[in-house]
Amino acid sequence: MEAFSLSSSISIASGRVTKVSNYKHGRLFSANKKSVVYCQSGNHAIKSSGISSVLTETSALISADHGPALMEGSLVLSPNGKDLDVEMHDEGLGIVKYLRGKTFLLTGATGFLGKAPDVLKIFVLIKAKNKEAASERLKNEIIHAELFTRLKQIHGKSYQAFMLSKLIPVVGNVCETNLGVDEDAAELLTEEIDVIINSAANTTFDERYDTALAINTGGPTRLMSFSKKCKKLKLFLQVSTAYVNGQRQGRIMEKPFSMGESIAAETVVCGNHQVSLPKLSVEDEIKVVLESKKTLEDDSLLQKMKELGMQRANKFGWQDTYVFTKAMGEMMIDSLRGEIPVVVIRPSVIESTYKEPFPGWMEGNRMMDPIILHYGKGQLTGFLVDPNGVLDVVPADMVVNATFAAMAKHGAGGKPECSIYQVASSVVNPLVFRDLAELLYQHFSSSPFMDPTGSPVRVPKMKLFSSMEDFSSHLWRHAIKQTGLGAFTNLDGKLSHKLESICRKSVEQAKYLAKIYESYTFYGGRIEEARDEGKRSKQLMQLQLSKMLLLISAAYCKRIIFF
Repeated sequence: MEAFSLSSSISIASGRVTKVSNYKHGRLFSANKKSVVYCQSGNHAIKSSGISSVLTETSALISADHGPALMEGSLVLSPNGKDLDVEMHDEGLGIVKYLRGKTFLLTGATGFLGKAPDVLKIFVLIKAKNKEAASERLKNEIIHAELFTRLKQIHGKSYQAFMLSKLIPVVGNVCETNLGVDEDAAELLTEEIDVIINSAANTTFDERYDTALAINTGGPTRLMSFSKKCKKLKLFLQVSTAYVNGQRQGRIMEKPFSMGESIAAETVVCGNHQVSLPKLSVEDEIKVVLESKKTLEDDSLLQKMKELGMQRANKFGWQDTYVFTKAMGEMMIDSLRGEIPVVVIRPSVIESTYKEPFPGWMEGNRMMDPIILHYGKGQLTGFLVDPNGVLDVVPADMVVNATFAAMAKHGAGGKPECSIYQVASSVVNPLVFRDLAELLYQHFSSSPFMDPTGSPVRVPKMKLFSSMEDFSSHLWRHAIKQTGLGAFTNLDGKLSHKLESICRKSVEQAKYLAKIYESYTFYGGRIEEARDEGKRSKQLMQLQLSKMLLLISAAYCKRIIFF
C-alpha cells in the first residue's frame, strides 16, 4: 500500500504549443544549479514536442485548439541535452521555485517509489555493506529502473553519468542509531540537507511485530532525531498511509495523531458504556516486544511475533501491524518535532500510474494484485468482500503531485506546524467493489491469460461473498472441481488423501488472504481530503479520478502480460 516516489519523467509527444516566448531547445538541467520537477496532473498539465509543464494553481488554457495546450503557470523544458529555458507565467504554489537548488535526504528510495532525478542533489540512504554495494543498489534498483525510460532516451549514452551526478548513495539504515551513517557522511548531510523525505517502511500487513516496530515506528523516530542536527533543514516530510485511521468509520478527516491516542479509545467514548482502556505508549510497546522475545524459542519466534503484532494492533483499534506501527511513527514525529515544519502524506492504496512516466507503470505486486492475478488465471473465482464497499485507490503519480505541492506550500514558510494531507478517492470518486469485479471480468474475457497449452483461460464472473463461511464453501467446491478430487473418492485412498491435502492447502491460503484483507474489503471509513488547504487537491482528484474505473482495467491489462 505504501511507497513513495519523486518519480518525474519527461513526456515527449507530437503536437505544437502556442504562445511560448523565448523557447529554445535546451538541456533538462543546466550547469548553473537549476533544479526542476515535472509533475504532470491530468488536465492541469501538458506534454508536447518534448515540452513538459509543472502543475500550478491556475489552469486557464492559452491554447485550446486540436494541438496540445500550454497552461498558465507552466514550466517549459526542452530536454534535448543542450541547455534549459524556463518560461514561468505564474508561480502558483511555487513548486518549481521551492525545489530549485534544494538538497534532499531520501529514505526508502530502493522501494516502490522514491525515484527522482529532478532536483539539485539527492542523498539516498541505502542499506548496504559498504559504499560499493550501495552504489550497485542505486544503479540496479533506481537508475536502471523502467521508470526512467524516457530520460534514457533523452540523455542517451550520458544517462548514467547524469543520474549519478544527481543521486548520491549513502550507506545507512533507519533502524540504527544516527541512521547508521559514518561520521564523514553525517557531517556532510547535516551541512547540506534542506528537506528530509522518509518513505522507508515495511508494508506487510502481518509483519512480525519487532520488525515492523523497528522500521515503521523506530525509523521516523531516529530520522527526526537526526533532523535536529541539520543546520539548513526546512521541512521533514513523512510518507504514511491513510489507513493509520484504523477502524474509524464514516468520513475521516485529516487529523494528526497525539502521543497515546488510540482508535479503540475513540470508539469507547462514542459508545453508550464506559470501558477502561490502557493508554497507548510506544515505549511500553517496545518493552512488550523485548519481554516477549526473551520467552520465545527460535523456532516459534517468527509466528509468535506476527501474532503479537496483530493482537496489539487490534487491542488499540487498528486492523493490522502495518498501520498500527505507522500510526505510532506519526505520533513519535509529532512529539519530537519541536520547531521543525512537518508534512505527513497519507495516501490510500497506491496503484499503477495514471499518466507518468506512462499509464499503468508499477513496480512489484501491490495490494489487490494477488487477488486479480489469481482470478485472471482461473485460480480464484470469488472473494470475501462487501459488494457495495469501496476500494480507495490512487495512482502513484497523483501521490507524487500532491507531495510536491505540500512540500512547496509548507517548506517555504517555515512555520513549525504538523500538516496532514490525505490523498484518497473514496469520497470524491469511490470505486465500488461490484464495479471493479465487473471490469475485471470484462478485461479477462477480452484479454485472457494463456494456459500452458496456449489456450485462453476463460474466467466466470467473480462471486463476492459477505461471510467467511460462504466463501470457504465456495473455495472447497472450486478446489474439488479443479483437482478432480471427487472422481477419486472411491479409488486409491492414498491418492485421494494427497489431492485432499492439496485442496485443503489451497483453501486455507485463500482464507488467510481473505482474513488479512477483510479490514479493507469491508472498510466502513471514507477518507476525506477536502479541508480548506486541500481544496485544490480535491479538485485535482475530481478531474483525474473521473476515469478511474477504466484506468484500473487498462493498467492491469498493461501489466499482467509480464506474469
